[in-house]
Amino acid sequence: MIVREFLMGSRLVEGNLMTSRAMVSVAAVSACVALLTCGCGPDEAKEDAGAKPSLPSASTPANVPSGTPSASAATGQPSAVVTADLPAPRTKERAIQRYEQYLHGLGREDIGTVCEVAGPGAKKAEDQGFGPCTTTYAIVFQMISPEQKKALQTATVDPQRVQVRTLDSIEMPLEAVRSSATFSEEDLGSYVLEYLKDDYYITDGK
Repeated sequence: MIVREFLMGSRLVEGNLMTSRAMVSVAAVSACVALLTCGCGPDEAKEDAGAKPSLPSASTPANVPSGTPSASAATGQPSAVVTADLPAPRTKERAIQRYEQYLHGLGREDIGTVCEVAGPGAKKAEDQGFGPCTTTYAIVFQMISPEQKKALQTATVDPQRVQVRTLDSIEMPLEAVRSSATFSEEDLGSYVLEYLKDDYYITDGK
């Protein structure tokens, strides 16, 4: 199928695909909490010091630490969100999550997600003479049947069938894909995801 052959550098379509490439990046929004405190001026502090000893604030008991535990500490569960300023975990589970993002993107015709996850592999094909990722995958979407698109939107990956070469290179065989539609090697194929700098990306298709 064109998806697999595109990433392998094989001939997919005839003609030139000359539109400019759109790059979509995933941005994460970080939140910060400011603690506002107030105090008295220097002159008032001197007067108060001479009048009476300082007492603990009524709002903060003397035997309770002033620090506020984070949300993850309160629940005892680490956050599952991967933010832009932190590298994704180098794990089999994260590679599966990324591949499922790619599959769901194919089903939704979400070219931004597809080209983000498959970017490195698509760039190799583009360097070999194929069109930009956004142009080529626009054609790929037209070649996937409505039934297959719907199935891909909820497709999952069977961890037992994932082949871990190393945590830097993980293969997602076709038989690992679980969906309500049937796919052949020509339809979808198998893919290799590699950990590059900060996350897993599709770099090759079989």
